[in-house]
Amino acid sequence: MPIPANHSKPVRQSAKESAYNQIQQWIIDGTLQPGEKLNDSELAQALGISRTPVRESLQLLETEGFVQMFPGKATQVTEVEKESMKDLLPPLAALQALSAELAIENLTSDVLTLLEKTNDRFAKAIHSENYYAALKIDEEFHQIIVDTAKNPYIHRIVAHLQAHVRRLFFHNSIILTEKSIEEHAQIIELIKEGETDTLSHVMKENWLRTIDEIESLQ
Repeated sequence: MPIPANHSKPVRQSAKESAYNQIQQWIIDGTLQPGEKLNDSELAQALGISRTPVRESLQLLETEGFVQMFPGKATQVTEVEKESMKDLLPPLAALQALSAELAIENLTSDVLTLLEKTNDRFAKAIHSENYYAALKIDEEFHQIIVDTAKNPYIHRIVAHLQAHVRRLFFHNSIILTEKSIEEHAQIIELIKEGETDTLSHVMKENWLRTIDEIESLQ
């Protein structure tokens, strides 16, 4: 089971949180491949912690659908099912749209500036065809809006859905286009203007368009 030795180790986290975050990231970016069997001793050694927090994090990852545990036999990474995009994106799109509406109430000039700068970085990644970076920056952009909404329930649910979407995007080589740059710019203006109805529509379209694009490639 190949595990990188040069990964960054998060600070000020419990051993369980550290293990959970790192293993989840390895599953999302494909370091740990779908169907791959996981050895808790090897993971513990790679993370520099004991086996107990590794086992606890694997149990949590199982409840979230990232691994499947077969007691007394094996623990393995779940398969990536492209079809699940149709189940994941609609609720995420609705929550992202609601977050954008709520963000209007907490809007500041600093938030607007951050959104604009993030979209500029996103555009540079798209234009340079660095699509891996574009996916990560796109998530940053939407996370700024979720954070600005200041609703802890939305924040938790979005984080869970977003992790699965991120994995699907990476494994299916989803490529974001200049259309997303334009939509981001429009979202910023609509938030600034407080146009909730149009904002909700554009935000949902920004997410749901991916389903149509995937189906057109099949």
